[in-house]
Amino acid sequence: QVQLVESGGGLVQAGDSLRLSCALSGRTFSNYAMGWFRQAPGKEREFVAAVRWSGASTYYADSVKGRFTISRDNAKKTVYLQMNSLKPEDTAAYYCAAQYRVASVYPASGYDYWGQGTQVTVSS
Repeated sequence: QVQLVESGGGLVQAGDSLRLSCALSGRTFSNYAMGWFRQAPGKEREFVAAVRWSGASTYYADSVKGRFTISRDNAKKTVYLQMNSLKPEDTAAYYCAAQYRVASVYPASGYDYWGQGTQVTVSS
């Protein structure tokens, strides 16, 4: 059984930075593509960023491109999301997800396991 545990969320001001972490346990981490999604109140869950198993291929939503960076450490079984220049519209619960199948990284339906989420709140 795979478990994902996110950490690093919090309350920050616009322009600040945060780094989210997601630790995987239970299976071989390097077999998975890893993604970050977010969901604001009253909105659908949306794709933020993803990284393939090798770390060489990364993907970003247009809204975060140039501000967020996804990375992974396979030895630590951890994926990170460095978020810079945060905006109030980045406020959401952020979820980590693991994809074992070979599939597109963009839709939430393509992921096999999910974490419980960590809240990020950006004040103006």
